[in-house]
Amino acid sequence: MDGGFFWIVLLVIMLQPVLQQRVLMALRQRKISQLEKKRGSRVILLVHRQETMRLLGFPLVRYIDVEDSEQVLRAIHLTDPKMPIDLILQTPGGLVLAALQIARALQRHQGKVRVYVPHYAMSGGTLLALAADEIVMCHHSVLGPVDPQIAGKPAVSILNVVQSKSIDEVDDETLILADIAEKAVRQLRESVLDLLLGKMPPEQAEQLADTLTSGRWTHDYPITEAEARRLGLLIANDMPDEVFQLMELFPQPVRSRASVEYLPTPHERQPK
Repeated sequence: MDGGFFWIVLLVIMLQPVLQQRVLMALRQRKISQLEKKRGSRVILLVHRQETMRLLGFPLVRYIDVEDSEQVLRAIHLTDPKMPIDLILQTPGGLVLAALQIARALQRHQGKVRVYVPHYAMSGGTLLALAADEIVMCHHSVLGPVDPQIAGKPAVSILNVVQSKSIDEVDDETLILADIAEKAVRQLRESVLDLLLGKMPPEQAEQLADTLTSGRWTHDYPITEAEARRLGLLIANDMPDEVFQLMELFPQPVRSRASVEYLPTPHERQPK
């Protein structure tokens, strides 16, 4: 009896991460359905956070990849062309190929496309935001530059190295990387410009495409709501409470010691 109880407890412990994940998925689907009914739109989430996944609860970190692009494209395909799309983004970035596939599909969608950035949408996430008719940000949420990275290094920095030395002082591998970097910067600039044309005057679109792809900032530079407005992007700040409620359903893995603690209830200042 004691042995049987031990195995039951062990089985429950092993299955707990799987059961928790299923409960979270059900809660997410319910909240998405509520938001869709409220806004009369197709709601799509592209959220990359570290989550406890699989049988033993190993943490996984993900970025925008081809699997994401396939799923988002499928969701857009299943949406009436004139129905609005609300895309909720939280991502550090990812593959340019996958991000551009999604961005171009959003750009071609006839209905209004709004991108919500509750916390951050860097790099490839910013590419998706540029395809939207409107970007909804908070005062503390950020976008990021979209300058291409080659072999883990900024493409513009590779070009600067080659341009600052004579060709005899540069090894063949660096020259090859510089050739790829030049193509990557040019191609991405053209893609960003294509996403921006029609949303702002051509000269402004050209300038913004240069700013975002030319390596003016480091790749992790945070572009705030105020700065995004100054750059000419159409920014709104009417972030629905349901978006934050959805984000709460994407928890990080539990650490041995919490780094942040607070009472999770709204607090209002009381008059003295």
